[in-house]
Amino acid sequence: MEICRGDDELEISELDPFLAELLRQIPASTNPEESPAAEQRLFSRPADKGEKESCAEWKLYVEPELRKLFRTATETVASDLQQLNGNERPFANRTLRIPAKHADAWLSALNQARLVIAAKYDFTEGELCDHYRSPIGSRRDLSLFQVNFYGFLQEFILREISGCGEKRSD
Repeated sequence: MEICRGDDELEISELDPFLAELLRQIPASTNPEESPAAEQRLFSRPADKGEKESCAEWKLYVEPELRKLFRTATETVASDLQQLNGNERPFANRTLRIPAKHADAWLSALNQARLVIAAKYDFTEGELCDHYRSPIGSRRDLSLFQVNFYGFLQEFILREISGCGEKRSD
């Protein structure tokens, strides 16, 4: 897998089928509906439960807008991911081009996916920070890999949009 920045896009090339599938799972992974812990993590209250007025205002005014922003970001990412659904050979490496103007949507969707997955599997801080984890042997291990892979992509996108990455010219 190679990642570079073009003039108006971020390009992920030589994307093997396994990683392409993990990318395709971003939109579904952002959905917290089947997990109260994930729902709570994404839409955490701004104050203690005792501050009923603040919490009620948050739920009435802020949460709907957050849901809308999250949904819009996820839709943008899902649209960009259509590139990976071509009629190419099933085991061929792919290339994904992310328009630079979609970077914020990608950061949002990747963050949502990471938070939801981490909450669903109740990962500890130690697990999330263990970058020397053993090979994938279970659904839980795969989910932890997914969280870390999405974090790596977030880091790359942030570095590139902040101008810290080197621009490659071909």
